[in-house]
Amino acid sequence: MTADLTLSIRLGLHKHLHHLLLHLHHVLLQHSQVAEVVREHLLGCILWRAEILALREAILDAVVRAVSVPVTLKIRTGWDRETINGVRIAQLAESHGIQSLAVHGRTRADRYEGAAEYDTIRNIKSRVRIPVFANGDIDSPQKAHTVLAHTGADGVMIGRASHGAPWIFRDVNALLADEKLPDALAPWQLRDIILGHLDSLYEFYGEASGVRIARKHISWYCDRLSVPESVRRALLAAGNTVEQFGLAENHFDGWAEANRAA
Repeated sequence: MTADLTLSIRLGLHKHLHHLLLHLHHVLLQHSQVAEVVREHLLGCILWRAEILALREAILDAVVRAVSVPVTLKIRTGWDRETINGVRIAQLAESHGIQSLAVHGRTRADRYEGAAEYDTIRNIKSRVRIPVFANGDIDSPQKAHTVLAHTGADGVMIGRASHGAPWIFRDVNALLADEKLPDALAPWQLRDIILGHLDSLYEFYGEASGVRIARKHISWYCDRLSVPESVRRALLAAGNTVEQFGLAENHFDGWAEANRAA
């Protein structure tokens, strides 16, 4: 990604965000009591409670009007297991201009406990015309295939399973397209992905944010690839991108060579 393109993307995002914040500020002033509850308790999910339908609709309208790009939405199946209202929320979102939905197969009360369920996602898909993406516990190509077959969703959204393993998207796409898994990536290919990822983070976020944001990704890679704790500590302690990248390059070059020889 070139510097000019990176700057253009940032300026475009800032422009959309500025318009969006102005619209949301106006909406929240009109619904100040509920907005105070949301702000104080950080309960974004409370917007999906039935008793504040007007605020919910106003926010959807404000967001769609504020930007010139398609607006998408991610929801859960409901507030809790006794309030599964995902279908209603999906229909409401569609009627207010949302262009696609990602649905996590748990309720807000579930957090990330228990197993995701996909029946609600299947019901949502059957009741709306916009694209629907299934999310939750999709941690392998085989699971993606099973969830798509069950829900009829247009695609899957993968989150935590990609942490430290971004190649999962390659494997999922290959299985869905050809009905077979590709060969496992060689250690030198994994090294190139990791180093390329770090370089992209530095270029997009800049020096200060780049080194900070890269730390969480490095930590996930260390977990996946059983990196020695001493190496992890050094990588996470690095104070600038040059030091951090140099340490990563040194370790993963040696790791790839050792595993190639083995």
